[in-house]
Amino acid sequence: MAPPGKPQAVDGGAAQSPPMHAPASPPVAAARPSLVLLAPMEGVLDHDLRDMLSRVGGIHRCVSEFIRVTDQLLPARVFLRLMPELARGSRTPAGVPVRAQLLGSDPACLADNAARLAELGAEGVDLNFGCPAKTVNRHRGGAVLLDEPGLVHAIVAAVRRAVPAALPVSAKIRLGHRDEALLLDNAHAVADAGAAELVVHGRTKLQGYRPPAYWDRIGRVREALAGRAIRVVANGEVWTVDDARRCLAESGCDALMLGRGLVADPGLALAVRGLVAPGWAQIAPLLPAYAALVSARVEPRHRAGRVKQWLNQLRRRFPEAQAVFDALRTLREPAALMPALQAALVQAAAAPAAVEPARTALAEPA
Repeated sequence: MAPPGKPQAVDGGAAQSPPMHAPASPPVAAARPSLVLLAPMEGVLDHDLRDMLSRVGGIHRCVSEFIRVTDQLLPARVFLRLMPELARGSRTPAGVPVRAQLLGSDPACLADNAARLAELGAEGVDLNFGCPAKTVNRHRGGAVLLDEPGLVHAIVAAVRRAVPAALPVSAKIRLGHRDEALLLDNAHAVADAGAAELVVHGRTKLQGYRPPAYWDRIGRVREALAGRAIRVVANGEVWTVDDARRCLAESGCDALMLGRGLVADPGLALAVRGLVAPGWAQIAPLLPAYAALVSARVEPRHRAGRVKQWLNQLRRRFPEAQAVFDALRTLREPAALMPALQAALVQAAAAPAAVEPARTALAEPA
């Protein structure tokens, strides 16, 4: 179970909390994930930020923001706009695979769109049964579907039949909608329908993003599906190497999906794999690169907000990010974004060196 005191987030959004720079607590277990995935985060982890984070390294695969499917087959241009990596072999510019995620409740329509994704060269198709956003749930999408394991099975099975056998189909669920009563029913529904991978977020829809995440409940799913041809991936409230270690130990999983923790600390995927993780000097140059990508496609009035949104998360890990965030806090003028960001980075680099919180790499498993 995750420790208290982690930031909360609004539905589908980034955590909103003051920065935290305290050293990580002492390690309590020794394990490394064999697979690290970058989570889909609607309104946060778009293809520009996937580009930045995959440049840092340590991520085995990304999952796109959800692509909403209602009652029609989407044209290719919509998929390419939401997931431009499709034009690069379903990979980020750094070469990290990206799996397309669909969200909806109509099995036949989802199957048609999954087939279209396969034609466009998608690395795989992921199905969203975990989004807690009220606007999504009101339109019968995301975590509300966990009240209907039969429908979950029908959706996964229809998509599995619609795409080539070699194309992976995966799903993401929460522990449940209102409670955990149907957790194992939903897990079996996904597995029985032929999915190769199941990501389990360790909270119900009603629990949202409030700490803690119940990693031991993910272990129930792993145990229930033991011996099946499906991999269970643990997700939720992993902000540090120590969190990762305890999540793996409590869930019994060998794979992690990182979301807000990786946005806040782009080196976290490397660190949890026992590799050398970058410091602020390596992360800082990504901010102007990100601002340039954002400025090329986002409406002018939203550009500064996207950069500040990432900085707001980075200041959890890096004291220098706090100074840059403060310098841009009131900035609204699009033309001033890049000069102000560059000046703030120079000033932060010239400030007395701050002590970064300790980040202990995971030890080799015994």
